[in-house]
Amino acid sequence: MTRAISILFGIGLLKPAPGTWGSAVAVALAILVHGLGGFPLLLAATVLVTAIGWWAVTQELTTHPEEDPAEIVIDEVAGQWVAMLAPSAGFWIAGLDSWNFPWPGWLGAFVMFRLFDIWKPWIIGRADRRGGATGVMLDDLLAGLFAGAVVMAAAGVAHGVLL
Repeated sequence: MTRAISILFGIGLLKPAPGTWGSAVAVALAILVHGLGGFPLLLAATVLVTAIGWWAVTQELTTHPEEDPAEIVIDEVAGQWVAMLAPSAGFWIAGLDSWNFPWPGWLGAFVMFRLFDIWKPWIIGRADRRGGATGVMLDDLLAGLFAGAVVMAAAGVAHGVLL
């Protein structure tokens, strides 16, 4: 079961760029979860996926603790969902119907998450170099936080809140 969770039930085996495939599926799942219950449900699901993912990755890396196998993509799901929390919260606060998740929000979260996950600036890179499940999971969670901050700042500028 830990293998299935870690590779997101086979998504991590897709080539090329399994991390991008994992992120793309994560965006679609986040939009579905948001539709079913808005920001509160996406927040709860993000916490749950992060905890389950951390456990599964820990189990999967017991024989190779210093590796970050490309097929492990549950970390992309957790990080991408952290990034998706930013627009989800904005839409929820604005009172939008939960099935209304406009494309600039999810597209911005996807692009910014992939950028920070690949580039790994500053503390994201430091987290990645930690190794083990902490390195595998933490760099993506931080990339999600950075992506979410960029998306919220861009939304603030676009909507005239931040100038």
